[in-house]
Amino acid sequence: MSSERDPEDLTARARIRDAAMRHFAEHGFERTTIRGIAETAGVSSGLLRHHFGSKEALRDACDEYVLGIVRRLNEQTWAAFEAGDLGGAPSAQAPLGQFNRYIARSLIDGGSAELFDEITRMGEAWVATFDARRDDEPFTSARVRAAVVSAWGLALPMMSRHLSRVMGADLETPEGFALLANALLDLYSHPLMSPEEAAAARAGLSEAVDTERSHP
Repeated sequence: MSSERDPEDLTARARIRDAAMRHFAEHGFERTTIRGIAETAGVSSGLLRHHFGSKEALRDACDEYVLGIVRRLNEQTWAAFEAGDLGGAPSAQAPLGQFNRYIARSLIDGGSAELFDEITRMGEAWVATFDARRDDEPFTSARVRAAVVSAWGLALPMMSRHLSRVMGADLETPEGFALLANALLDLYSHPLMSPEEAAAARAGLSEAVDTERSHP
């Protein structure tokens, strides 16, 4: 028997995966059914189980597929950064789409822990790189800040309807994405607080925590 896989078999697998991502994003993991995914993919439930075995295994396959894309975009963005051409990075041009919605919904449902951890690890490398340019010591570790930025970024798709309404542009269009990207670049490059204001706020926070601990 030949070890090569039938191209049609691979196509069916990809259709099932793409259909599952749409269903998981729109309905959540619990409400999504094997039958519904199979109908959208145009295959039988039996073929779906043949390829993936279970709904849980199918979600794992979706996570791994998205993670592969995120890793590739991260590598390409690093290359663009090192070449001094961040504007040409794919991640700076790609509009929000089904992957972001899938990730956000999966995280809400309590899944994709490995995916979030990997995105945080990627972010940690970026934060550490920018930390090397700082003249002062960071308030928290690169990992903590990377996790916060990751959560911030992944929350944007969940708020896309509200953001689109307030911004006056659909975030899933090139124009809307460009507006969002420029807003983020402005926030990243121009702090809202001065170092002195941040230091005062940090001192007040520390005092409040100490007071709370001394008066349980």
